[in-house]
This record gives sequence, structure tokens and C-alpha cells, in this order.
Amino acid sequence: MYRVRAVMSFGGAHNLRNYNGKCENLHGHNWKVEAYLKGDSLDETGMLVDFSVLKKRLKEILDTLDHKYLNDEVVFFRSNNHTSENIAKYIFTEMKETFGSLTDRVVVWETDIQAAEYWEND
Repeated sequence: MYRVRAVMSFGGAHNLRNYNGKCENLHGHNWKVEAYLKGDSLDETGMLVDFSVLKKRLKEILDTLDHKYLNDEVVFFRSNNHTSENIAKYIFTEMKETFGSLTDRVVVWETDIQAAEYWEND
């Protein structure tokens, strides 16, 4: 198997719904995102996916989140709480629309010491 990844970040604000604690208040993060693709064969150039293609798509997805108030400005989060877990799922789902079964997992770092991952079992 081969695995490639791209790492980028975005900034945004939110306040968690149905949560009793300081994160129910409006606050922001600079989330770091790792997007992984995997597959068992390479193309004629010897690549799983060209890094420029992977980075371009990840940037497009993160641009839908960057400097947004996630509670209101991103449709997915109007009905899904914008936890790091759900942010990872949102990005994964968007990646899968482009890369299909090559989409392996997405890791979303909320801080330097805590992260959430989303992937789907085969």
C-alpha cells in the first residue's frame, strides 16, 4: 500500500451547542488538518496522486471553513455540532467526493496536543 498526505490549516470561530463548559462561549481555533490518501497502485508516473492535486483540493475545502463562524456560515454545521470530530468528517466527505476510495483519513488538530480523526471502514 501507498499513502500520501497533505497538511494545511484554517482559522475559524464557533461556540459548541449542547455543551456545558467554556467552549459553549464564542471562541476560535487555528485548526491543523492532515488529509491522507491510500492505494495499492501507482499511476504511470509512479504517483498515487499528484501532491499538487491533493493540496489544491484540500485548500478548496478548507477555504469553505477559513475565517468563518462555523455555527452559521457552513451549512453542514447548522445540523452537526462543529466539534473537531465532525470537522474531520466534513473534510473527509468532501475529499471522498474527489478521490473516492483513495480517501483514507482526516486528522484535525484543535491544539498542539489534541486531535480528532475520521475514517470509514472498508
